[in-house]
Amino acid sequence: MNGSPPPLGWRLRAALGIAVIPPLVSLVSFSRLGARLDRPVGAARDPAGFDDEAMAAWVDSVMRRLPRPWRHTCLKRSAVLFYLLRRAGRAVELCIGVRRDAEGNLVAHAWLTRDGAAYLEHSSESMLHRVIARLPNDVARAG
Repeated sequence: MNGSPPPLGWRLRAALGIAVIPPLVSLVSFSRLGARLDRPVGAARDPAGFDDEAMAAWVDSVMRRLPRPWRHTCLKRSAVLFYLLRRAGRAVELCIGVRRDAEGNLVAHAWLTRDGAAYLEHSSESMLHRVIARLPNDVARAG
């Protein structure tokens, strides 16, 4: 990361995404959410000056200060970043996975992947989860 904030146009696009996407996570199905958020790779509007790590850090800092339903969760963060990165032409996927913790409770996590590896993650937690849903997928595009 270069330490500077994302360009103003991308921060405005991110602010719009942060305002709209987190409530949608609770209101629409995963496939409908994917159909609304996805954009084919290579269809970037204005990727000049877009830094993936700077954008993720900016989104994290904003979402951690917001109240519910906008407050930072792994799914809301991943959905907002998926939306932004796909618009920047990045070939990312949004994954949701589950695992059992030490007490046997089901634990879920959402994260992005790029080139088959966890992308813009703070930890390797995603490696412990079994993927149960992924965007983009052919079902979301067909609907």
